[in-house]
Amino acid sequence: MGKITFYEDAGFQGRRYECSSDCPNLQPYFSRCNSIRPPVLPAARATTPDYQQWMGLNDSIRSCCLIPDTSSHRLRLYEREDHKGLMAELSEDCACLQDREVRSLHVLEGCWVLYEMPTTGRQYCCGPRVQALPRLGAVDAKAGSLRRVVDLY
Repeated sequence: MGKITFYEDAGFQGRRYECSSDCPNLQPYFSRCNSIRPPVLPAARATTPDYQQWMGLNDSIRSCCLIPDTSSHRLRLYEREDHKGLMAELSEDCACLQDREVRSLHVLEGCWVLYEMPTTGRQYCCGPRVQALPRLGAVDAKAGSLRRVVDLY
C-alpha cells in the first residue's frame, strides 16, 4: 500500500506529514499544504511541487482517503434522502448535474468524485457504500458533476 506525503511549502519544503491510510481530519498535522508526493503514479505526474497550480483553490487540504483500484463503476442518484425517488444510474462521468437536486446516492461499484460545480469547487470522494450528501459534508444538495476515479488527474 502506498503513502502520500503532504508538505506545507511549495517545492516539497517545510513541515511534512505522511499518510498511508484514510484520514478524515488532516488539520492537526499541518496548517497548510502547498506540495504533495502521492503514491506511485505515471512518471509525468508522480510529484506535485505546487499544489495550487495543480488542483488547489487554496492551501487547505482537510482529509485524505485511499481509493482502491477498480475497473468498473456504477452508482445510483436519488432526488430524495434515504434513497427515494430514483433519478439515474450512471456508469460514466456526468459533466453537469446542475439542473437536478441529488439528496442521496448509492455507489454500487468503484469510487467517484462528486463536484460542487461542474468539474470544479468542493470535491467529495464517494466509495462503495450508501451515502447521503450531508454526511459527506456537502453544504446543500446541489451537485455539479460526477467523475469516476480511474486516472483522474
